[in-house]
Amino acid sequence: MDAFPHEYKVAASAASESEITLTAEGLEPLPSAAPAQFGGPGDRWSPEDLLVASVADCFILTFRAIAKFSKLEWTSLECSVTGVLDKVERTPCFTAFEVNAKLQVPEGTDTNKAYKLLEKSEASCLVTNSLKSSITLNAEVTVS
Repeated sequence: MDAFPHEYKVAASAASESEITLTAEGLEPLPSAAPAQFGGPGDRWSPEDLLVASVADCFILTFRAIAKFSKLEWTSLECSVTGVLDKVERTPCFTAFEVNAKLQVPEGTDTNKAYKLLEKSEASCLVTNSLKSSITLNAEVTVS
């Protein structure tokens, strides 16, 4: 891992009535638009979708690193996230994120350890640690 601080550069461009194109060096361009709730077409990734997706993505990447360090074997992890956008003092902002994690582990795995590592992943996720919203984790561990 590189020494801190890290920098991430993204650019956005659009014409007056077109979708927005997000670009970053080495990545495919990503079309974006306002969500349907804000009058957008509802068929492209929006900033709101991308933020919620970042929570799910970061949770899994964080768990992967913690599980590897902790020598926990696992088969699969599904993570769905619901973000609640509301108004606080007349300013729209995300007020809560509900993280639903379903972890499958092999037979003989210490499921208590698996739960603890899921909780540690939620507490260590750099995206959720960068937000001022409340975070709720609903974790499920199944043995396969």
